[in-house]
Amino acid sequence: MKIALVAPEKLPLPGNGSVEICILGIAHELARRHQVTIISRAVHGLPVLEQIDRITIQRIPASSVAGYTGEAIRLLRTLDVDVIQVDNRPYSMAIIKQAFPQTPVVLYLHSLTFAQPGPRKLAMLKKADCIAVNSQSLKHRLSRRFPAVKKRLNVVPLGTDLERFRPLSSSEERLHLRKRFGITEGFTVLYTGRVIPGKGVDVLIRAVALVQKQVPVQLVIAGKGPSRYVRSLRKLTQKHNVYAAFLGQMNHEQIDQLYRSVDCLVCPSQNHEAFGLVNVEAMASGIPVIASDNGGIREIIHSEMNGYLISEYKQPQQFASSLYRLATCPDLVQSMGKSGRETASAQFSWARTALYLEAAYTRLIRP
Repeated sequence: MKIALVAPEKLPLPGNGSVEICILGIAHELARRHQVTIISRAVHGLPVLEQIDRITIQRIPASSVAGYTGEAIRLLRTLDVDVIQVDNRPYSMAIIKQAFPQTPVVLYLHSLTFAQPGPRKLAMLKKADCIAVNSQSLKHRLSRRFPAVKKRLNVVPLGTDLERFRPLSSSEERLHLRKRFGITEGFTVLYTGRVIPGKGVDVLIRAVALVQKQVPVQLVIAGKGPSRYVRSLRKLTQKHNVYAAFLGQMNHEQIDQLYRSVDCLVCPSQNHEAFGLVNVEAMASGIPVIASDNGGIREIIHSEMNGYLISEYKQPQQFASSLYRLATCPDLVQSMGKSGRETASAQFSWARTALYLEAAYTRLIRP
């Protein structure tokens, strides 16, 4: 098949955004068997046309959503494609489908952010030949919000690069990585993602403060957010005497090494999380995950097996209890990490995601 993947206009690709990470991961797998072109935002320093392995990336101006969509349509007219996939932008998908009525167009939704209720959004969604969603939770919410498109919704779980995200190979590698990231010996907790209020980093800091009264714990926070909010978090760590390293935005090409340098990941999301890619990356890296019991997270984490699901995630106590259990039981860290790796290998590879999409494309091209 000749497949065109239209990335959102906001961030360039390759990039650190979760949607951009997903598009590139899926494209690498699809390109093993198909001709894949990614349309992405043009930015200074990246060529207009680039070949990465077997993927072609074409970059176009992105002055606005409408401008970017128009440029994408102009480019698509020069390409001979069998199917077009638009990620996370119902508006762009609807305009592109209008321009190519005979070509199957798939919308891959990664969250509810761009699917707010209303007749205008429904009209857009109805233009999609198929709507891929990354979890049963997202499908359920969209089905309630837009019953008219329920039959078009297909669950296509995300994955990760199982070769890059892998468990530690030796104690020497652990020491080397810890030295690189400035992590001292002791139980280390990682948060990675956007540093914004809805992600619950403040709850995690309070949980670590509770645990460190009984056992030494250090916290690593990787990600960027509004400077005012980050400053408030730094003050919170000082108030509770929590040792926390704020690493800022890390290049995704290096994040796998950070996972291997810590003992566990905490994902304390306070709002609905459609999937939670960081959880799968951590599991593939062989470390336990402690995460809020909400949205698609519960489709990934099996509590007491490959991590812990926290029901009272608005408060720090349950997070602290699970952290204490791991911090005081190295064997539990090992067994949960091993179980997580097995889950990721069996259920969350980009190869598996690509197979789901291939099946959807095939049904549309040859109904």
